Amino acid sequence: MHMPSAPGVSPHCRKMSDVLTIVGDKWTVMVVMVIIDHPRRFNDIKRTVGGISQQMLTRTLKALERDGMVSRTVYPTVPPQVEYALTDLGHSLAKPLHALGIWASEHLEEIEGNRQRYDRDRLS
Repeated sequence: MHMPSAPGVSPHCRKMSDVLTIVGDKWTVMVVMVIIDHPRRFNDIKRTVGGISQQMLTRTLKALERDGMVSRTVYPTVPPQVEYALTDLGHSLAKPLHALGIWASEHLEEIEGNRQRYDRDRLS
């Protein structure tokens, strides 16, 4: 007799969780939005994505490359130039992320007001 897995423990759920951990990460969202239109070099991405450390950007780009969402091209110059670009899979992710970004932008003030109201009510 086959017993059902506990919620979130099935292999499919674990795989989904792994993917959502990457695509739902704030740095992933920001990096994808920065390279959506054209390839960019590492330092250009770092300058454009404010507040990201070199280590976190490296990790994010490697994870996206590993998952096939970003391609890395090394040009044989001295020093070597490296560009990162979205693959077709990365562009397919960019579409819903762009929509999410628009939604967030349109609701920033409302959300901030709700947070302030919530915090104020908790202090009373």
